[in-house]
Formats: sequence, structure tokens, C-alpha cells
Amino acid sequence: MATIVYKISPNLKKEIVEHYRDTAKENKPPYSVFQSEDCGTVVTLYESGKIMFQGIGADIDYALWRDREAFLNKRNIDNELKAKETKDKKKKEEMADITYKFVSTIGSDEVGTGDYFGPIVVTASYVSKDNISKIEALGVRDSKKVTDDKILEIAPKLKDIVPYVSYTLSPEEYNRVGITNMNKVKAILHNKVLTNILKKGEFEYKYIVVDQFALVPKYFEHIKDVPEKVTNIAFTPHAEDKCLSVAVSSILSRYIFLKEMDKLTEKYGMSIPKGAGSIVDEFGKKFIEKYGFDELENVAKLNFKNTEKITSQNC
Repeated sequence: MATIVYKISPNLKKEIVEHYRDTAKENKPPYSVFQSEDCGTVVTLYESGKIMFQGIGADIDYALWRDREAFLNKRNIDNELKAKETKDKKKKEEMADITYKFVSTIGSDEVGTGDYFGPIVVTASYVSKDNISKIEALGVRDSKKVTDDKILEIAPKLKDIVPYVSYTLSPEEYNRVGITNMNKVKAILHNKVLTNILKKGEFEYKYIVVDQFALVPKYFEHIKDVPEKVTNIAFTPHAEDKCLSVAVSSILSRYIFLKEMDKLTEKYGMSIPKGAGSIVDEFGKKFIEKYGFDELENVAKLNFKNTEKITSQNC
């Protein structure tokens, strides 16, 4: 039985409801506006705006509203559905990768590289296969998919379970080093924590995993002048979704970052925003008004474009 689902444009909702009024069922599914059934074809419109066509005539009803979308809204629903199918397939393939699922790994991840204010924190952690179920039970995922409140809850528990090494690069140090290529900064710091965790103990592991943020030759070019190098790395796209030790490192890094931001907030008596958007720019102007530009180098990464916006008279 064919099933087609997509989100309708708001200006078609009333027309669709009216079109199916005569065949609408009295008992409709939860969270739906209506459900129509006629000649083996079921059409359901949900409160979210998604419409679902099912049954032997699903393609016929779908074609009607696909053409209306094209006429009224210049949308190509066929292309949208193909793009979604490709995206879903790619995501499914990525999630199906179980290379690191049942083995001991060392993984590293960083936070703060996209934040104007605050430090960069990189962490490497070791997850033994014997601890996998215990760590997963805590709800460990990539820190970008976990709320800060949840991170503050589970990170202290992880610190008691997992051997790890973290390095915090303060804004002041970042500005003093003067490396403007963020991928180079990340490569140097990943190498640093990986080197140090391997010195911490005799860990039995199958892989060392790093989320791939640069081409592999470029990564090693970035660290060519570093005296000690870890080279047996499995560079993996979206590693935080595939490798538990990377996800753990992501959460621990975020936890330390949040604590450092709290320290800055307490020191300056101002709630310092995260990210690098317009709210950050507005806050930056207020910070300079209160503490002066020179103090900015102690809290912010000055090579970001935000600095120009903050100091501009037109900002």
C-alpha cells in the first residue's frame, strides 16, 4: 500500500479541509485535523501541517495537491520528497555503522570553537567495552543533542566512570597564540589530549576515534611541528553519533565549558552569552562600555568577525 507524506503550505490547509469535507470520518486519529476515506484511499491532515496519503489511490490524490502547490506556491514537492528520501537514507546508513559499537575505544571531541566568548575545551576519554552499557544508561549522546541541564547532571557521573584528559584553552591564551586557522587549533589540541591520555595508563582499545573536521593529510600537516604525535587515528564523520567515547568527550568538554562560562559570568557580573550571533554582538558592546576593549581579550576570541561588529559605530 502506497504511503506519501509531506508538509503542506499553510495557504492550502483550508482548501484541503473543504475538499475532503464530504468523506471525512467522524473518528479521526489523535493530533489530526481530519481523516478522509474514499474508495480505498485514506487522506489524513495533521495539526503539524503534515498530510498523509495512503491506499490504492494515494498517488492520484497526492498529484492533485502536488500540482496545487506548484501553481500557488512554486513548490516542487517531488523534488522535496526525493531530497528527504536521500537525506533519510544517508542518515540511516550513518546510524547503521556499528564499527565502534561493541569495542573499547579512545575518542576526543571539542567545544567552544564556534563561540566568541569563552574557552576552547578538548577532551579525550577511554571507554572500555565493559562500561558501554553503564554509560549508555546515563543517556550519553553528542553534547549538541543533549540539553545543558542534562550535561550538568550526567557529566559528574561520567567523570567517576571514565578515564579522561581535558585541556582548556582560555581566550587570553588563544589570542596570544595567534593561530587564526581554527582547524589547526583543533588539530593541535586533539593531538595534545590524545597524547596525554595514552600516557595516563595501559588502555586496551581497538580504535582511537576523532570526528573528521579536516582532510587527513591536512590534519597531520597542522601538527607537523608538534614533537609528540598520535597517528593511529580513525577519522570518522559524525563520530559523536557512532562512537561512545567521542560522545563522552563531547559531554565532558561541554561540561567544562559551561563551568568556565559560569566563572566568567561571576567575575564580570554579566551573563555572558554563548554562540556568535547578533545577541553576542550586542552584549560585546555593553561589555566594552563597562570594562573597556583591552579586557575583551580575556573573555573573547578576537579574530572572530564579531570583534569588528562590536567595535563598529554602526553595529
